[in-house]
Amino acid sequence: MLTSTARPPVRKNILIVDDNPDNLRLLSAMLTKQGYKVRSVISGAMALIGVRAAPPDLILLDINMPEMDGFSLCQQLKADPNTSLIPVIFISALDEVLDKVQAFAVGGVDYITKPFQWPEVLARVENQLRLQELQQALSTLNAELEQRVRERTAALQAEIEQRQQTQLRLEYLVKHDSLTELPNRTLLMEYLTSALDTIHQDNCKKFAVLFLDCDRFKLVNDSFGHLLGDQLLLAIAKRLQNVCEQRVALLSRLGGDEFTILMLDVVDIAPVLALAEELRRAFVLPFTLANHEIFITVSIGIALIDSSYYDPVFILRDADTAMYRAKTAHSQRGYCVFDASMHTAAHNRLLLESDLRRALEREEFHLLYQPIFSLITGQLAGFEALLRWQHPERGLLSPLDFVGVCEETGLILPVGEWVLQQACQQLQRWCQLSSAAQQLTLSVNVSTRQFSQTTQLLSTIASILQAFDLRPGQLKLEITESAIMDNLNSAEQLLKALRAYKLSISLDDFGTGYSSLSYLHQFAIDELKIDRAFTARLDAADSSRTIVSAIIALAQALSLTVVAEGIETVSQRQWLSANGCQLGQGYGLSYPLDATQALELIQKTTTSRFS
Repeated sequence: MLTSTARPPVRKNILIVDDNPDNLRLLSAMLTKQGYKVRSVISGAMALIGVRAAPPDLILLDINMPEMDGFSLCQQLKADPNTSLIPVIFISALDEVLDKVQAFAVGGVDYITKPFQWPEVLARVENQLRLQELQQALSTLNAELEQRVRERTAALQAEIEQRQQTQLRLEYLVKHDSLTELPNRTLLMEYLTSALDTIHQDNCKKFAVLFLDCDRFKLVNDSFGHLLGDQLLLAIAKRLQNVCEQRVALLSRLGGDEFTILMLDVVDIAPVLALAEELRRAFVLPFTLANHEIFITVSIGIALIDSSYYDPVFILRDADTAMYRAKTAHSQRGYCVFDASMHTAAHNRLLLESDLRRALEREEFHLLYQPIFSLITGQLAGFEALLRWQHPERGLLSPLDFVGVCEETGLILPVGEWVLQQACQQLQRWCQLSSAAQQLTLSVNVSTRQFSQTTQLLSTIASILQAFDLRPGQLKLEITESAIMDNLNSAEQLLKALRAYKLSISLDDFGTGYSSLSYLHQFAIDELKIDRAFTARLDAADSSRTIVSAIIALAQALSLTVVAEGIETVSQRQWLSANGCQLGQGYGLSYPLDATQALELIQKTTTSRFS
């Protein structure tokens, strides 16, 4: 019988590879505190030297690094017999399905998305080290069995069985999620490969993949903590199992709050949609955890797979694309079936995002200035700064074509700061060239994302006002209703702080969102802008006139200025003026102008009026 002598625990060696010194310091400090021996390097080349000189027990590896990225480094390590068994955990800000699939394809054993949570990092590191210990124990056990097989034939069978059980357990851990014990990505990819082989042998067969993402799960995690978040994931997995039962070939957890369902032998889309509808209904009821009722919905992407598919990676890509469409479309159904146009749209969006990241440094953005006139006197009252992108291949793009991507990626923060700086710099130039400009206002839009970054926005405003020495009241910030309602806790203090800088606050697109009377009274707002959707229907003499009249009356009661957007006809302008709207803008008064054209209009301000 095999025996072992108890030994003191060995401090495991961990190598961290990341070109970000802050990440290196944070991870190194945390792991060292847990008793690990930690080394840190900032490049792939240094990592290769360090690993070959003193192989670590585990590597934490970033992806985006200069000269040699994480994928290339991992491939080299796995190609070397001396380093191929060292487990590699990727830690990256990249969160796309293809990035994660590639990480596993080059030999990674796990994938952690930045910004990471320390308990998650520690749990995954400990899990992989435990797996490594099992593998090392298995290797040791094999060596001992080979030596003793010649001595004790009777004991051989028991030892073989022990090895087999250990190996089965190891294989189970490799192919199953450690939290829910559902099949994981590794096992899913095996099933998808097998299903593809089947439909290529019989072109009449199809199968379906449902990609599920839990909406607002991050909010639950951030609000109640990761322990309750894990309990919620277990409850979600159980509810999915109850719905699927024997009807599906595989229910798996990809990671985080993402699950997949594989349905084989699908004749048409009907049973797949029926399952999606049943899944949606299953999440109507709340989850009760730790005396909390938590409501979670799911967004479901569906890919119907035929013999035109050859790679499991593309199956997951398309199902994920459909899920993203279901999530962003805010459909009541909560699910969406993939079609080829979605892939084209996703590809174009990815290209657009890539181009956006270089647009600022390439100076492809510029501003136009939409004149704002007094509807009472007809004289110029100010301008609104409008962002345009001169794309090198697609030509001139309006904000409708790219601002949504800016908001989602966070690029709206540097772009919005650039707009503020450029607009104020231009206003200063006009004031230096024409005294008439000192009586005008310049309106600049502030996005929801900018408005949520209170400290950064105030700092930007302060530095810009100091740099360009604008007169009080000249700069006007346009903020949407949704920006205020999404940041109710900080909105009141932020608006007061902005007013302290002698800025005017304009509520943009009023009437299209919440239109709450309470916040008009509560918050420091100077102006309401009537959305162009109402202005466009004034000629139709329908309910839009009633709505606009009510907005104007409300503004007058609260001593707010009213600006009408999108004025295109003389009759619209006349009706608005007759009903008390003070200011207006639109193609019917003037098209947006470049800085030179705007200066010419300013210099004629005593005589310039709309026609």
